[in-house]
Amino acid sequence: MHIILFEDDKHQEFLPLTFTRPVGDLRVGILKISEKWSKMMNVSVSHQTRDYLQELFPESKSADAVYINARLLPDEALIEAISSLKENESLVKNNVLLCKKGNGKDAIEYAQDVLILDKVTDLFSKNGEALQRDFALLTKGKKSASLHESNTVIGDKNLIFIEESAQVYASTLNTLSGPIFIDKDAEIMEGSHVRGPFYLGEHSQLKMGSKVYGPTTIGPHSKVGGEVSNSIIQGFSNKGHDGFIGNTIMGEWCNLGADTNTSNLKNNYSGVRIWNYGRKEYADTGLTFCGLIMGDHSKCSINTMFNTGTVVGVAANIFGGDFPPKHVPSFSWGGSSGSTEYDLEKALQTAERVLSRRGLPLTASDKKMLTHIFKMTQPDRASATQSQE
Repeated sequence: MHIILFEDDKHQEFLPLTFTRPVGDLRVGILKISEKWSKMMNVSVSHQTRDYLQELFPESKSADAVYINARLLPDEALIEAISSLKENESLVKNNVLLCKKGNGKDAIEYAQDVLILDKVTDLFSKNGEALQRDFALLTKGKKSASLHESNTVIGDKNLIFIEESAQVYASTLNTLSGPIFIDKDAEIMEGSHVRGPFYLGEHSQLKMGSKVYGPTTIGPHSKVGGEVSNSIIQGFSNKGHDGFIGNTIMGEWCNLGADTNTSNLKNNYSGVRIWNYGRKEYADTGLTFCGLIMGDHSKCSINTMFNTGTVVGVAANIFGGDFPPKHVPSFSWGGSSGSTEYDLEKALQTAERVLSRRGLPLTASDKKMLTHIFKMTQPDRASATQSQE
């Protein structure tokens, strides 16, 4: 069997993160959605996505392919139902196609509950459940490395899993609210306080004196300091200094300057509205707490202040005093006093320098994708001044 994760018409609900990746490549919990399916079913996985992303995320054709909704997270009952599908059968729930084999014309209503993502804020809202599932999956039958005696554990220490090459010293680890997973070559520096559920990815660092409230996921090759609450960093991004982020999602290759802070609660405690790319307007999240949503390759300067529910596109460079707009379009250069278009070639040069610091190239396919996004988002930049709240 081969799994193809397909995108339905809700893929726009996950912008700006899905400008640069399929929905199935999003990280929620510990693993990316594609990695969850691959590990649980022990099969290969590819993506059926938008044309401009197919070069980087190609679809593998297979006679025994099963098509699964990329927003859907796996569980044992669901896997059993999928494995039992006959040719041309499909599973649906509440008029949403979950999966199909062949043309899927023979629909079967799936009776059990599913964990499916409907919008971008679901990534942090549902991160706790996803993280606990992944912890159970990845630690089954495995033994954690020993925790150094300089640490303090509150709760069940069996809910702490540390890979052999990870380092954790003189920190407080609290599992009363959920498990803690420290991946290979990751480091929690002394004086940090962590409440689960929490994941620290491969080669990532939690810097001295950090304070982390779960459910929080820090993907691979990231450096994080200061205070973090219920947030996801997809990977390869830095929040290396003091400052607070809460109910926040950062893409890859992002950097927050020192003392950057996000508001995740409005002063009047009302619901948070965020920019919706599909509707081209601000839309209710249904949440009281919502911080920053930032697309890949975006950066901000020292002491940046993000208002509640700010959405930043791809490859934006934000600087200056006061709050930047609540919607910062992709390839914007500026801040509260106004912005101009970030020159494409300069943006690509910056991206190339950033990737080279991790020993990675900015490939011709990467440049082609970013160039497409630059052209596709020009109307957003043109109308930005009219769309601000």
